[in-house]
Amino acid sequence: MTDWTHRLRLRHLQMLLSLAETGNMSLSAAALSTTQPALSKWIRELEEDIGLPLFERHARGLRPTVFGKSLIEHARRIEGHLDSARDDMLALRDSGSGLVVFGSAGASAAETVPVAVVDLLRRLPKAHVRILESTMDLLLPQLVRGEVDIVVGRSAPEHQDPRINVETLYMEPLHFVTRLRHPLASQAAVGWDDLRAYRWIAWPRGTPMRNALDAALAVVGQALPADCVESDSLLVNLTLLDYSDMIALVSHRTARRLADLGALHVTPLSLGGFGSVSMYWRNETSTRDVVSAALGALRRASGAP
Repeated sequence: MTDWTHRLRLRHLQMLLSLAETGNMSLSAAALSTTQPALSKWIRELEEDIGLPLFERHARGLRPTVFGKSLIEHARRIEGHLDSARDDMLALRDSGSGLVVFGSAGASAAETVPVAVVDLLRRLPKAHVRILESTMDLLLPQLVRGEVDIVVGRSAPEHQDPRINVETLYMEPLHFVTRLRHPLASQAAVGWDDLRAYRWIAWPRGTPMRNALDAALAVVGQALPADCVESDSLLVNLTLLDYSDMIALVSHRTARRLADLGALHVTPLSLGGFGSVSMYWRNETSTRDVVSAALGALRRASGAP
């Protein structure tokens, strides 16, 4: 019997992904410029070939079975890899060095990734670089699907996947920071009671940075105040600091960079080396010259004090 995967075409993957998105045969048929009977026939034949039900039929439409969800996830990864291949071919045609897509989260966005990109472009001046800033729980699935080449951010063992490689780049303390004109900015020494007199800004629950913060506070016998503002946006946090007497927690390199730019004040009290930053990549992409060069640039950038 012929393997059913040999009969799949990109058009079929588009059909599968459309049905997963709409859950409606008529809507998907219209979006794909085909007929509902043709689409229904293809799904039925595919299910017969595989020998497994891919969708459950309900009065309100279609719902993927556990088998359908698995195949849809494979289809998303294939689509992501093909999109990356298309963009890489265009970059190679236009410049000769190819495309590398960085996914940057939190602590890595302020310094490590930008410094690495500058280094990479010095060595490969014609490389095309794309940087996407998001959170680790969103970036790592994008990495698996092939939508990004390298993810850099707070180490996240809870999100690790056997399909990707991980390397810890560095560990660093966490700092309490304020606006330059904050009442605490003139104090040579700051204690926990001083900090608790103001509202804190912290990362949302479940994020790697929040996990690192909770662990660091527990070691010194402290806990996050109940009334803190939760935000994972550096720009939002800087604006909150500028317009209030709130106190934020940021990683060492981010704090140093922003203090050098005159954007904030770093208090004398910090939480020691509980935060680590890692880079993640798929093994097969490291054979591409531009991705290999990007990994080397990140290692060099992480070696800065």
